[in-house]
Amino acid sequence: MGKIAVAAIVSIWVIPVSILVNRIVPDPYMDEIFHIPQAQQYCNGNFRSWDPMITTPPGLYYLSLVHVAALFPGKYFLQLASSFPEVCSTAVLRSVNGVLAVLCSILVYEIITHLRPALDDRKATLFAAVLALYPLHWFFTFLYYTDVASLTAVLAMYLACLKKKYLFSALLGAVAVLIRQTNIIWMLFVACSGVIDITMAHQRDYMEVDNLKTSNKSTGLSTFNTNVNVSSNLRKRKSRGNAEANKHSFYWTNTSSTARTSGLLHEIQAIVLTSWHIKWMLLVSFSPFFFVLLAFVAFLIWNGSVVLGAKEAHAVSPHFAQIMYFSFISALLAAPLHFTRGHALDLFQSFWKNRLLGFFLGFLALIAGLLSVHFFSIAHPYLLADNRHYTFYLWRKIIKLHWSMKYLLVPFYVYSWFSIFHLLDKTQRRIWGLVHFLATSAVLVPAPLIEFRYYTIPFYLFMLHAGTNDGRSWLLMGVLYTVLNVFTMRMFLFRPFHWDHEAGVQRFIW
Repeated sequence: MGKIAVAAIVSIWVIPVSILVNRIVPDPYMDEIFHIPQAQQYCNGNFRSWDPMITTPPGLYYLSLVHVAALFPGKYFLQLASSFPEVCSTAVLRSVNGVLAVLCSILVYEIITHLRPALDDRKATLFAAVLALYPLHWFFTFLYYTDVASLTAVLAMYLACLKKKYLFSALLGAVAVLIRQTNIIWMLFVACSGVIDITMAHQRDYMEVDNLKTSNKSTGLSTFNTNVNVSSNLRKRKSRGNAEANKHSFYWTNTSSTARTSGLLHEIQAIVLTSWHIKWMLLVSFSPFFFVLLAFVAFLIWNGSVVLGAKEAHAVSPHFAQIMYFSFISALLAAPLHFTRGHALDLFQSFWKNRLLGFFLGFLALIAGLLSVHFFSIAHPYLLADNRHYTFYLWRKIIKLHWSMKYLLVPFYVYSWFSIFHLLDKTQRRIWGLVHFLATSAVLVPAPLIEFRYYTIPFYLFMLHAGTNDGRSWLLMGVLYTVLNVFTMRMFLFRPFHWDHEAGVQRFIW
Protein backbone atom coordinates (compact mmCIF):
# COMPACT_ATOMS: atom_id res chain seq x y z
CA MET A 1 0.00 0.00 0.00
CA GLY A 2 2.83 2.38 0.80
CA LYS A 3 4.41 2.11 -2.66
CA ILE A 4 1.08 2.79 -4.35
CA ALA A 5 0.47 5.79 -2.11
CA VAL A 6 3.92 7.24 -2.85
CA ALA A 7 3.48 6.74 -6.60
CA ALA A 8 0.04 8.38 -6.48
CA ILE A 9 1.27 11.35 -4.45
CA VAL A 10 4.20 12.01 -6.79
CA SER A 11 1.99 11.61 -9.86
CA ILE A 12 -0.36 14.29 -8.49
CA TRP A 13 2.26 16.95 -9.20
CA VAL A 14 4.27 15.32 -11.99
CA ILE A 15 1.37 15.15 -14.45
CA PRO A 16 -0.07 18.70 -14.20
CA VAL A 17 3.32 20.44 -13.91
CA SER A 18 4.59 18.48 -16.94
CA ILE A 19 1.58 19.64 -18.94
CA LEU A 20 2.16 23.24 -17.85
CA VAL A 21 5.87 23.16 -18.70
CA ASN A 22 5.26 21.65 -22.15
CA ARG A 23 2.56 24.21 -22.89
CA ILE A 24 4.66 27.26 -21.95
CA VAL A 25 8.09 25.92 -23.01
CA PRO A 26 7.32 23.57 -25.93
CA ASP A 27 10.78 23.82 -27.49
CA PRO A 28 14.04 22.36 -26.16
CA TYR A 29 15.78 24.64 -23.69
CA MET A 30 19.36 24.90 -22.36
CA ASP A 31 21.02 21.45 -22.47
CA GLU A 32 17.89 20.01 -24.08
CA ILE A 33 19.01 21.54 -27.38
CA PHE A 34 21.69 18.82 -27.40
CA HIS A 35 19.90 15.93 -25.73
CA ILE A 36 16.55 16.01 -27.54
CA PRO A 37 17.92 16.10 -31.13
CA GLN A 38 20.32 13.31 -30.19
CA ALA A 39 17.49 11.17 -28.82
CA GLN A 40 15.49 11.86 -31.97
CA GLN A 41 18.43 10.65 -34.06
CA TYR A 42 18.27 7.38 -32.13
CA CYS A 43 14.51 7.22 -32.75
CA ASN A 44 15.30 7.47 -36.46
CA GLY A 45 17.76 4.59 -36.15
CA ASN A 46 20.85 6.78 -36.59
CA PHE A 47 22.90 5.21 -33.82
CA ARG A 48 26.21 6.38 -35.32
CA SER A 49 25.20 10.02 -35.09
CA TRP A 50 26.65 11.91 -32.13
CA ASP A 51 26.66 15.56 -31.08
CA PRO A 52 30.24 16.46 -29.97
CA MET A 53 28.85 18.89 -27.36
CA ILE A 54 27.23 16.08 -25.35
CA THR A 55 29.41 15.04 -22.41
CA THR A 56 27.46 12.03 -21.10
CA PRO A 57 26.97 8.51 -22.55
CA PRO A 58 23.76 7.55 -24.40
CA GLY A 59 22.07 5.67 -21.56
CA LEU A 60 19.18 8.15 -21.30
CA TYR A 61 18.53 7.83 -25.03
CA TYR A 62 18.28 4.04 -24.82
CA LEU A 63 15.83 4.36 -21.91
CA SER A 64 13.87 6.82 -24.03
CA LEU A 65 13.65 4.30 -26.87
CA VAL A 66 12.07 1.80 -24.46
CA HIS A 67 9.62 4.47 -23.29
CA VAL A 68 8.71 5.49 -26.84
CA ALA A 69 8.33 1.84 -27.88
CA ALA A 70 5.83 1.35 -25.05
CA LEU A 71 3.81 4.39 -26.17
CA PHE A 72 3.95 3.80 -29.94
CA PRO A 73 1.26 1.07 -30.27
CA GLY A 74 -1.31 3.19 -28.42
CA LYS A 75 -0.47 6.35 -30.35
CA TYR A 76 -0.55 4.43 -33.65
CA PHE A 77 -3.91 2.84 -32.80
CA LEU A 78 -5.37 6.25 -31.88
CA GLN A 79 -3.85 7.70 -35.08
CA LEU A 80 -1.78 10.18 -33.08
CA ALA A 81 1.41 9.04 -34.81
CA SER A 82 2.00 7.20 -38.06
CA SER A 83 5.65 6.28 -37.47
CA PHE A 84 8.00 5.56 -34.60
CA PRO A 85 10.08 8.79 -34.95
CA GLU A 86 6.91 10.90 -34.74
CA VAL A 87 6.43 9.76 -31.15
CA CYS A 88 9.83 11.20 -30.15
CA SER A 89 8.53 14.69 -29.54
CA THR A 90 9.94 17.02 -26.92
CA ALA A 91 6.97 16.40 -24.61
CA VAL A 92 7.24 12.61 -24.88
CA LEU A 93 10.98 12.62 -24.26
CA ARG A 94 10.51 14.85 -21.22
CA SER A 95 7.88 12.44 -19.92
CA VAL A 96 10.62 9.81 -19.56
CA ASN A 97 11.84 11.69 -16.50
CA GLY A 98 8.30 11.99 -15.20
CA VAL A 99 7.93 8.21 -15.22
CA LEU A 100 11.39 7.79 -13.71
CA ALA A 101 10.57 10.30 -10.96
CA VAL A 102 7.62 8.15 -9.88
CA LEU A 103 9.80 5.03 -9.99
CA CYS A 104 12.51 6.86 -8.05
CA SER A 105 10.07 7.73 -5.25
CA ILE A 106 9.07 4.06 -5.01
CA LEU A 107 12.75 3.08 -4.76
CA VAL A 108 13.23 5.63 -1.98
CA TYR A 109 10.29 4.13 -0.11
CA GLU A 110 11.67 0.61 -0.59
CA ILE A 111 15.12 1.62 0.68
CA ILE A 112 13.68 3.42 3.71
CA THR A 113 11.53 0.45 4.73
CA HIS A 114 14.41 -1.92 4.07
CA LEU A 115 16.84 0.03 6.23
CA ARG A 116 14.27 0.79 8.91
CA PRO A 117 11.71 -2.03 9.05
CA ALA A 118 10.26 -0.77 12.34
CA LEU A 119 9.36 2.60 10.82
CA ASP A 120 5.66 3.38 10.60
CA ASP A 121 4.31 3.04 7.04
CA ARG A 122 2.84 6.53 7.07
CA LYS A 123 6.17 8.05 8.05
CA ALA A 124 7.98 6.08 5.35
CA THR A 125 5.45 7.39 2.82
CA LEU A 126 5.94 10.94 4.11
CA PHE A 127 9.73 10.67 3.92
CA ALA A 128 9.64 9.32 0.36
CA ALA A 129 7.20 12.03 -0.77
CA VAL A 130 9.31 14.80 0.79
CA LEU A 131 12.50 13.54 -0.87
CA ALA A 132 10.63 13.48 -4.20
CA LEU A 133 10.16 17.23 -3.69
CA TYR A 134 13.90 17.84 -3.26
CA PRO A 135 14.30 20.96 -5.45
CA LEU A 136 17.21 19.85 -7.64
CA HIS A 137 15.49 16.53 -8.36
CA TRP A 138 11.98 17.97 -8.69
CA PHE A 139 12.86 20.71 -11.16
CA PHE A 140 14.66 18.47 -13.64
CA THR A 141 11.80 15.97 -13.56
CA PHE A 142 10.14 18.22 -16.16
CA LEU A 143 13.10 18.65 -18.53
CA TYR A 144 15.07 16.19 -20.62
CA TYR A 145 18.24 16.03 -18.51
CA THR A 146 20.15 12.99 -17.23
CA ASP A 147 19.78 13.79 -13.51
CA VAL A 148 16.54 11.93 -12.72
CA ALA A 149 17.56 8.84 -14.67
CA SER A 150 20.98 8.88 -13.01
CA LEU A 151 19.53 9.06 -9.50
CA THR A 152 16.97 6.35 -10.25
CA ALA A 153 19.60 3.96 -11.58
CA VAL A 154 21.91 4.55 -8.59
CA LEU A 155 19.12 3.99 -6.07
CA ALA A 156 17.98 0.84 -7.87
CA MET A 157 21.56 -0.43 -7.78
CA TYR A 158 21.81 0.35 -4.07
CA LEU A 159 18.51 -1.36 -3.24
CA ALA A 160 19.57 -4.49 -5.10
CA CYS A 161 22.82 -4.54 -3.13
CA LEU A 162 20.94 -4.09 0.15
CA LYS A 163 18.89 -7.14 -0.79
CA LYS A 164 22.16 -8.99 -1.54
CA LYS A 165 21.37 -9.37 -5.25
CA TYR A 166 24.91 -8.47 -6.22
CA LEU A 167 24.85 -9.55 -9.87
CA PHE A 168 21.66 -7.57 -10.51
CA SER A 169 23.13 -4.63 -8.60
CA ALA A 170 26.24 -4.65 -10.80
CA LEU A 171 24.08 -4.75 -13.95
CA LEU A 172 22.15 -1.74 -12.69
CA GLY A 173 25.52 -0.13 -11.95
CA ALA A 174 26.47 -0.59 -15.60
CA VAL A 175 23.19 1.11 -16.58
CA ALA A 176 23.93 3.96 -14.16
CA VAL A 177 27.40 4.47 -15.67
CA LEU A 178 25.89 4.39 -19.16
CA ILE A 179 23.69 7.31 -18.10
CA ARG A 180 26.44 9.34 -16.40
CA GLN A 181 30.13 8.43 -16.13
CA THR A 182 30.63 9.65 -12.57
CA ASN A 183 28.21 6.97 -11.40
CA ILE A 184 31.18 4.60 -11.50
CA ILE A 185 32.08 6.18 -8.14
CA TRP A 186 28.63 5.41 -6.74
CA MET A 187 28.89 1.87 -8.01
CA LEU A 188 32.14 1.48 -6.05
CA PHE A 189 30.42 3.07 -3.05
CA VAL A 190 27.59 0.54 -3.27
CA ALA A 191 30.09 -2.32 -3.55
CA CYS A 192 32.00 -1.02 -0.51
CA SER A 193 28.75 -0.79 1.45
CA GLY A 194 28.02 -4.38 0.57
CA VAL A 195 31.49 -5.49 1.68
CA ILE A 196 31.11 -3.61 4.96
CA ASP A 197 27.78 -5.29 5.60
CA ILE A 198 29.02 -8.80 4.87
CA THR A 199 32.24 -8.51 6.86
CA MET A 200 30.52 -6.98 9.87
CA ALA A 201 27.80 -9.62 9.76
CA HIS A 202 30.43 -12.38 9.72
CA GLN A 203 32.38 -10.75 12.51
CA ARG A 204 29.19 -10.63 14.56
CA ASP A 205 28.56 -14.32 13.85
CA TYR A 206 32.07 -15.23 15.00
CA MET A 207 31.64 -13.16 18.15
CA GLU A 208 28.32 -14.87 18.93
CA VAL A 209 29.89 -18.29 18.38
CA ASP A 210 32.84 -17.46 20.65
CA ASN A 211 30.54 -16.06 23.32
CA LEU A 212 28.33 -19.13 23.15
CA LYS A 213 31.30 -21.48 23.47
CA THR A 214 32.66 -19.50 26.41
CA SER A 215 29.26 -19.58 28.08
CA ASN A 216 28.89 -23.31 27.55
CA LYS A 217 32.35 -24.02 28.90
CA SER A 218 31.57 -22.07 32.05
CA THR A 219 28.40 -24.13 32.54
CA GLY A 220 30.14 -27.42 31.79
CA LEU A 221 28.30 -28.30 28.55
CA SER A 222 29.98 -30.67 26.10
CA THR A 223 31.54 -29.71 22.81
CA PHE A 224 28.83 -31.68 21.01
CA ASN A 225 26.10 -29.63 22.65
CA THR A 226 28.02 -26.44 21.90
CA ASN A 227 28.19 -27.27 18.19
CA VAL A 228 24.50 -28.11 18.13
CA ASN A 229 23.66 -24.81 19.82
CA VAL A 230 25.91 -22.89 17.43
CA SER A 231 24.37 -24.51 14.37
CA SER A 232 20.88 -23.93 15.71
CA ASN A 233 21.72 -20.33 16.48
CA LEU A 234 23.08 -19.68 12.99
CA ARG A 235 20.04 -21.34 11.39
CA LYS A 236 17.78 -19.10 13.43
CA ARG A 237 19.74 -16.07 12.32
CA LYS A 238 19.32 -17.02 8.66
CA SER A 239 15.58 -17.55 9.05
CA ARG A 240 14.76 -14.25 10.69
CA GLY A 241 13.96 -12.63 7.38
CA ASN A 242 15.19 -9.53 5.64
CA ALA A 243 13.70 -7.10 8.10
CA GLU A 244 15.54 -8.38 11.12
CA ALA A 245 18.77 -9.01 9.23
CA ASN A 246 18.90 -5.54 7.81
CA LYS A 247 18.02 -3.96 11.11
CA HIS A 248 21.29 -5.37 12.40
CA SER A 249 23.34 -5.16 9.23
CA PHE A 250 22.55 -1.69 7.97
CA TYR A 251 20.90 0.18 10.75
CA TRP A 252 22.61 0.68 14.06
CA THR A 253 20.65 0.34 17.23
CA ASN A 254 21.51 1.64 20.66
CA THR A 255 22.70 -1.82 21.69
CA SER A 256 25.65 -1.59 19.31
CA SER A 257 27.33 1.27 21.19
CA THR A 258 30.40 -0.86 21.92
CA ALA A 259 31.17 -1.23 18.23
CA ARG A 260 30.43 2.44 17.57
CA THR A 261 32.74 3.72 20.28
CA SER A 262 35.52 1.36 19.26
CA GLY A 263 36.56 3.90 16.66
CA LEU A 264 37.14 4.16 12.95
CA LEU A 265 40.55 2.50 13.01
CA HIS A 266 39.16 -0.51 14.84
CA GLU A 267 36.38 -0.83 12.25
CA ILE A 268 38.88 -0.68 9.38
CA GLN A 269 41.07 -3.30 11.06
CA ALA A 270 38.09 -5.56 11.70
CA ILE A 271 36.89 -5.28 8.09
CA VAL A 272 40.36 -5.97 6.64
CA LEU A 273 40.92 -9.02 8.84
CA THR A 274 37.44 -10.44 8.29
CA SER A 275 37.65 -9.76 4.53
CA TRP A 276 40.80 -11.83 4.38
CA HIS A 277 39.08 -14.79 6.05
CA ILE A 278 36.14 -14.68 3.62
CA LYS A 279 38.04 -13.39 0.59
CA TRP A 280 36.77 -16.06 -1.79
CA MET A 281 33.15 -15.42 -0.93
CA LEU A 282 33.67 -11.67 -1.38
CA LEU A 283 35.45 -12.25 -4.68
CA VAL A 284 32.58 -14.34 -6.04
CA SER A 285 29.89 -11.99 -4.75
CA PHE A 286 31.44 -8.73 -5.95
CA SER A 287 33.28 -9.83 -9.10
CA PRO A 288 30.46 -8.44 -11.32
CA PHE A 289 31.27 -4.95 -10.01
CA PHE A 290 34.92 -5.54 -10.86
CA PHE A 291 34.05 -6.39 -14.47
CA VAL A 292 32.02 -3.18 -14.81
CA LEU A 293 35.00 -1.28 -13.40
CA LEU A 294 37.32 -2.93 -15.95
CA ALA A 295 34.96 -1.93 -18.75
CA PHE A 296 35.00 1.65 -17.48
CA VAL A 297 38.81 1.69 -17.37
CA ALA A 298 38.83 0.44 -20.97
CA PHE A 299 36.47 3.30 -21.87
CA LEU A 300 38.82 5.82 -20.22
CA ILE A 301 41.78 4.48 -22.19
CA TRP A 302 39.81 4.56 -25.44
CA ASN A 303 38.23 7.99 -24.87
CA GLY A 304 41.21 9.66 -23.19
CA SER A 305 38.89 11.49 -20.79
CA VAL A 306 35.93 10.97 -18.47
CA VAL A 307 33.61 13.17 -20.56
CA LEU A 308 32.69 12.34 -24.15
CA GLY A 309 32.35 15.84 -25.64
CA ALA A 310 33.28 19.43 -24.82
CA LYS A 311 36.38 18.12 -23.06
CA GLU A 312 38.06 21.51 -22.82
CA ALA A 313 35.16 22.97 -20.82
CA HIS A 314 34.99 19.98 -18.48
CA ALA A 315 38.64 19.25 -17.79
CA VAL A 316 39.38 17.58 -14.47
CA SER A 317 40.39 20.21 -11.90
CA PRO A 318 41.33 20.12 -8.19
CA HIS A 319 38.16 21.91 -7.07
CA PHE A 320 38.32 21.09 -3.34
CA ALA A 321 36.04 24.01 -2.47
CA GLN A 322 33.26 22.04 -4.15
CA ILE A 323 32.88 19.70 -1.18
CA MET A 324 32.57 22.76 1.06
CA TYR A 325 29.71 24.08 -1.05
CA PHE A 326 28.06 20.67 -1.03
CA SER A 327 28.02 20.42 2.75
CA PHE A 328 26.48 23.88 3.22
CA ILE A 329 23.86 23.54 0.48
CA SER A 330 22.91 20.08 1.75
CA ALA A 331 22.61 21.39 5.30
CA LEU A 332 20.48 24.32 4.18
CA LEU A 333 18.17 21.99 2.25
CA ALA A 334 17.82 19.86 5.36
CA ALA A 335 17.79 22.84 7.74
CA PRO A 336 15.26 21.34 10.21
CA LEU A 337 17.80 18.59 10.89
CA HIS A 338 20.95 20.71 11.10
CA PHE A 339 20.08 24.17 12.34
CA THR A 340 18.16 23.62 15.54
CA ARG A 341 19.17 24.49 19.06
CA GLY A 342 18.90 20.89 20.24
CA HIS A 343 21.02 19.50 17.42
CA ALA A 344 23.70 22.19 17.83
CA LEU A 345 23.87 21.47 21.57
CA ASP A 346 24.07 17.73 20.92
CA LEU A 347 26.90 18.29 18.44
CA PHE A 348 28.78 20.50 20.89
CA GLN A 349 28.39 17.92 23.67
CA SER A 350 29.79 15.20 21.42
CA PHE A 351 32.88 17.39 20.96
CA TRP A 352 33.07 18.18 24.65
CA LYS A 353 33.15 14.50 25.65
CA ASN A 354 36.56 14.23 24.01
CA ARG A 355 37.61 17.85 24.00
CA LEU A 356 41.20 17.41 22.90
CA LEU A 357 40.43 15.25 19.86
CA GLY A 358 37.23 17.14 19.02
CA PHE A 359 38.75 20.58 18.95
CA PHE A 360 41.84 19.29 17.15
CA LEU A 361 39.61 17.87 14.39
CA GLY A 362 37.64 21.12 14.29
CA PHE A 363 40.82 23.17 13.96
CA LEU A 364 42.13 20.82 11.27
CA ALA A 365 38.85 21.06 9.36
CA LEU A 366 38.94 24.87 9.52
CA ILE A 367 42.49 24.95 8.16
CA ALA A 368 41.55 22.51 5.38
CA GLY A 369 38.49 24.60 4.54
CA LEU A 370 40.46 27.85 4.40
CA LEU A 371 43.11 26.27 2.18
CA SER A 372 40.41 24.83 -0.08
CA VAL A 373 38.63 28.11 -0.70
CA HIS A 374 41.91 30.05 -1.04
CA PHE A 375 43.86 27.77 -3.37
CA PHE A 376 41.23 25.45 -4.87
CA SER A 377 38.20 27.64 -5.52
CA ILE A 378 37.52 27.69 -9.26
CA ALA A 379 35.44 30.28 -11.11
CA HIS A 380 34.49 28.45 -14.31
CA PRO A 381 33.85 30.67 -17.38
CA TYR A 382 30.30 29.28 -17.60
CA LEU A 383 29.68 30.31 -13.98
CA LEU A 384 30.85 33.87 -14.63
CA ALA A 385 29.07 34.37 -17.95
CA ASP A 386 25.73 32.56 -17.78
CA ASN A 387 23.17 34.59 -15.84
CA ARG A 388 20.44 31.99 -16.39
CA HIS A 389 21.74 29.92 -13.46
CA TYR A 390 21.15 30.75 -9.80
CA THR A 391 24.78 29.92 -9.07
CA PHE A 392 25.74 32.97 -11.15
CA TYR A 393 23.97 35.23 -8.64
CA LEU A 394 25.10 33.33 -5.56
CA TRP A 395 28.70 33.66 -6.72
CA ARG A 396 28.45 37.37 -7.51
CA LYS A 397 26.15 38.50 -4.69
CA ILE A 398 27.48 36.37 -1.83
CA ILE A 399 30.88 34.77 -2.38
CA LYS A 400 32.29 37.74 -4.34
CA LEU A 401 30.52 40.35 -2.22
CA HIS A 402 33.83 41.06 -0.46
CA TRP A 403 37.26 39.46 -0.64
CA SER A 404 36.83 38.12 2.90
CA MET A 405 33.41 36.56 2.29
CA LYS A 406 34.68 33.20 1.05
CA TYR A 407 36.76 32.84 4.22
CA LEU A 408 33.93 33.92 6.53
CA LEU A 409 31.76 31.15 5.09
CA VAL A 410 34.27 28.42 5.98
CA PRO A 411 33.00 27.93 9.58
CA PHE A 412 29.52 27.28 8.14
CA TYR A 413 30.94 24.73 5.71
CA VAL A 414 32.81 22.99 8.52
CA TYR A 415 29.78 23.01 10.82
CA SER A 416 27.69 21.50 8.03
CA TRP A 417 30.12 18.62 7.49
CA PHE A 418 30.41 17.90 11.22
CA SER A 419 26.63 18.00 11.44
CA ILE A 420 26.32 15.51 8.57
CA PHE A 421 28.86 13.18 10.20
CA HIS A 422 27.14 13.52 13.57
CA LEU A 423 23.75 12.53 12.15
CA LEU A 424 25.26 9.59 10.30
CA ASP A 425 27.24 8.49 13.36
CA LYS A 426 23.98 7.91 15.20
CA THR A 427 22.83 5.31 12.71
CA GLN A 428 25.82 4.16 10.67
CA ARG A 429 29.26 2.78 11.24
CA ARG A 430 31.93 5.42 11.00
CA ILE A 431 33.57 3.68 8.08
CA TRP A 432 30.30 4.03 6.13
CA GLY A 433 30.40 7.78 6.74
CA LEU A 434 34.02 7.86 5.59
CA VAL A 435 33.22 5.95 2.39
CA HIS A 436 30.31 8.32 1.70
CA PHE A 437 32.60 11.33 2.17
CA LEU A 438 35.30 9.86 -0.10
CA ALA A 439 32.76 9.01 -2.80
CA THR A 440 31.24 12.48 -2.62
CA SER A 441 34.71 14.03 -2.88
CA ALA A 442 35.67 11.80 -5.80
CA VAL A 443 32.58 12.94 -7.72
CA LEU A 444 32.67 16.66 -6.87
CA VAL A 445 36.33 17.65 -6.54
CA PRO A 446 37.25 16.97 -10.21
CA ALA A 447 34.25 19.00 -11.43
CA PRO A 448 35.33 22.56 -12.25
CA LEU A 449 31.77 23.88 -12.62
CA ILE A 450 29.56 24.55 -9.60
CA GLU A 451 26.33 22.70 -10.41
CA PHE A 452 23.99 22.04 -7.50
CA ARG A 453 22.37 19.17 -9.39
CA TYR A 454 25.65 17.25 -8.99
CA TYR A 455 24.85 17.18 -5.26
CA THR A 456 21.64 15.18 -5.63
CA ILE A 457 22.94 11.61 -5.28
CA PRO A 458 25.18 12.18 -2.21
CA PHE A 459 22.37 14.20 -0.62
CA TYR A 460 19.85 11.40 -1.14
CA LEU A 461 22.23 8.78 0.27
CA PHE A 462 22.82 10.95 3.32
CA MET A 463 19.12 11.58 3.91
CA LEU A 464 18.26 7.90 3.54
CA HIS A 465 20.68 7.11 6.38
CA ALA A 466 20.23 10.19 8.57
CA GLY A 467 17.83 8.19 10.72
CA THR A 468 15.59 10.96 12.02
CA ASN A 469 12.08 9.86 12.97
CA ASP A 470 10.83 13.37 13.64
CA GLY A 471 7.84 13.79 11.35
CA ARG A 472 7.74 17.51 12.15
CA SER A 473 11.22 18.03 10.70
CA TRP A 474 10.25 16.20 7.53
CA LEU A 475 7.07 18.22 7.20
CA LEU A 476 9.09 21.43 7.55
CA MET A 477 11.45 20.22 4.84
CA GLY A 478 8.43 19.47 2.66
CA VAL A 479 7.19 23.04 3.14
CA LEU A 480 10.68 24.41 2.40
CA TYR A 481 10.95 22.34 -0.78
CA THR A 482 7.47 23.31 -1.94
CA VAL A 483 8.24 27.02 -1.52
CA LEU A 484 11.52 26.67 -3.42
CA ASN A 485 9.87 24.63 -6.17
CA VAL A 486 7.04 27.10 -6.65
CA PHE A 487 9.56 29.96 -6.78
CA THR A 488 11.97 28.31 -9.25
CA MET A 489 9.20 27.04 -11.53
CA ARG A 490 7.49 30.42 -11.50
CA MET A 491 10.78 32.11 -12.42
CA PHE A 492 11.38 29.54 -15.16
CA LEU A 493 7.94 29.75 -16.74
CA PHE A 494 6.76 33.32 -16.12
CA ARG A 495 9.91 35.45 -15.89
CA PRO A 496 11.61 35.02 -19.28
CA PHE A 497 14.17 37.54 -20.47
CA HIS A 498 16.27 38.27 -23.54
CA TRP A 499 19.95 38.68 -24.29
CA ASP A 500 21.09 41.54 -26.48
CA HIS A 501 23.77 39.43 -28.15
CA GLU A 502 21.63 36.35 -28.84
CA ALA A 503 18.14 35.80 -30.21
CA GLY A 504 15.56 33.75 -28.35
CA VAL A 505 13.94 33.60 -24.93
CA GLN A 506 16.10 32.93 -21.88
CA ARG A 507 14.83 31.45 -18.62
CA PHE A 508 16.11 31.06 -15.08
CA ILE A 509 17.19 27.56 -14.14
CA TRP A 510 19.12 25.83 -11.35
